Amino acid sequence: MNQPQAIRLKRLDYRILETCIHCGMCLPTCPTYMATKNENASPRGRIAMMKAVASGELSPGGHFADEMYHCLGCLACQTACPADVPYGFMLEEARADVEASRVLATPARSFTRRMLLSHVFPSRVLLRGLGTMLWLARRTGLQSLALRTGLVRLFSRRLDALAPLAPPITRPFTAMGYRTPGNPNGPNVALLAGCVQDIAFADVNRDSVTVLEKLGCRVSIPRGQQCCGSLHAHNGELETARRLARINLDAIDPLAFDAIITNAAGCGSHLRHYARLLRDDPDYRERAEAWDKRVQDLLAFASTFPRLPESRAPRGARQRLTYQDACHLVHGQKIHAAPRTLLKALKEYEWIELPDSTRCCGSAGIYNVTRPEQARALGNRKIGDIRTTGADVIAVANPGCMVQLRALSREHNLPVRVVHPVTLLAESWQ
Repeated sequence: MNQPQAIRLKRLDYRILETCIHCGMCLPTCPTYMATKNENASPRGRIAMMKAVASGELSPGGHFADEMYHCLGCLACQTACPADVPYGFMLEEARADVEASRVLATPARSFTRRMLLSHVFPSRVLLRGLGTMLWLARRTGLQSLALRTGLVRLFSRRLDALAPLAPPITRPFTAMGYRTPGNPNGPNVALLAGCVQDIAFADVNRDSVTVLEKLGCRVSIPRGQQCCGSLHAHNGELETARRLARINLDAIDPLAFDAIITNAAGCGSHLRHYARLLRDDPDYRERAEAWDKRVQDLLAFASTFPRLPESRAPRGARQRLTYQDACHLVHGQKIHAAPRTLLKALKEYEWIELPDSTRCCGSAGIYNVTRPEQARALGNRKIGDIRTTGADVIAVANPGCMVQLRALSREHNLPVRVVHPVTLLAESWQ
């Protein structure tokens, strides 16, 4: 991509960058600043660098690029900010400039990004093909054999170190084209299947259908939908994110549904901003605005029903249940109370509040892949907090967080079940 440097930040309305008043309220909420005590590793420090790039005083070179990707994008600073600085939006624009400058480009990085971001994730066919291969490798024992014999380590030490983070592939995949049997009179909703959610957490999608139908909804899983584009937007590939948004708007007419439901926190935070993403597209702008008004997180949507299904009585002693706030649910979508309201109503569990539950677990999209040491430090601290609760079950509403906490709980011999809240609702409401 031979593009001029810093094209996005220079075109951005400079007043957006000036919304930061440098008060410092974000500092104690920022994981990277608290770990380093380096002002450049804080939200206001990064914004200062963005302003310098936008004004031409700084190029999007090595230090700027490193700090933009050092950030987890957890958005805790947005919750703390008294000036409502749109930090997440600014970070996406800055990362797009980093990618345009190619300062981080290496043959391996460019190949991996091109294969995954441009080909695999935007195609449900290719993604499911890869998922099927991984499922067969695990089912036949080839994956275990490759890890035990050191073949994976021989091929790539980095891949070997990341192996514990690989989620098991769930079969069957999500039933695309599904429609609720019969013709109930409840709300008409479309369920988004996701990309990783579809192949690694298809059981969560099935549980989502169960919960929505228990609430009396007519559920559709429209064909033609693809990855929401959040992974691309968060990693500087805004044009691909726009392309995927248009595909989804073509596949799902927002005016045909009462709500468009997502069950992944990171996806939901991105999906609610299609209008901003397509603000300069006259063909899709109005449809994107209608889309944004209908996208809802499943837990927030369920909590609006005045009467919920009766949860089953406990079988024996109640298990202790706690909840981790996924960053893009609590900070990105401002959803804090709804999951707690639903989970506390389940009779089978004794509710325990998790200390510092809104602090990032270190997953942060693919941060635990690109920056494993920093991610592990945050994850280990989270495991320590979970241990103090004595919880048997921890609920978390994001696939990346589930992968991170499952891997670290196994490593630390912490006997806790890591599960999506909707699965607990589906089990109890059965």
